[in-house]
Amino acid sequence: MTTDHLPEASAGSAPRGRPRDASRDRALMDATLTELQLHGYSGLTTAAVARRAGVSTATLYRRWRSKEDLVVGAARAWAENLGPDHDHGSLAADLGVLLRDKAAALEGPSGRLLRAVLGEAAHNRALADVLFDAFVIPLQGRVLALLDRAVERREIPEVEDPLVVAELVIGPMVSHTFLVPPETGGGHAATPGADIAERLLPYLLRALGARRA
Repeated sequence: MTTDHLPEASAGSAPRGRPRDASRDRALMDATLTELQLHGYSGLTTAAVARRAGVSTATLYRRWRSKEDLVVGAARAWAENLGPDHDHGSLAADLGVLLRDKAAALEGPSGRLLRAVLGEAAHNRALADVLFDAFVIPLQGRVLALLDRAVERREIPEVEDPLVVAELVIGPMVSHTFLVPPETGGGHAATPGADIAERLLPYLLRALGARRA
């Protein structure tokens, strides 16, 4: 879990009393993810999160004002970490690494949170906005960068709508990892995410008009 989005003390006068314990923030985020996995957004309660984290509800409410704020905070804390973008020398290598990074993210804590809150995001704008920022924008950035490099190498023609390529990555990866039972995947990889990453790569390369090595 990153700590970039854990709550911070408000600016202004010097804080009074003991400094806030950052370990409690981490415990609350861990507890929120666990409660979401067990009960979903509708079944999550701030009391259950506080109890699981071993803190009082007053401690929780000093950090997050409501259940929605708590879950939004968790989405930010567990934001997808796709890792740095590196030039691996070819479109096939760059895209293959991206797909494997996406698979690892979906099968880790960020993916578990995404699975638990996607339904709520359909009618909760604040949560939907955070999920877009935390899960979609990082992937779009990686896709645009690797496509630019591929065009510069003359591996592919100019891509008319590169954001569609990002959608072609997100859609199959999420649906396969979250919805398709592992035994029906048809691939040989150890996990559903790795399976679809392996199988999706040649289709994306053909769709982009990549020249053969």
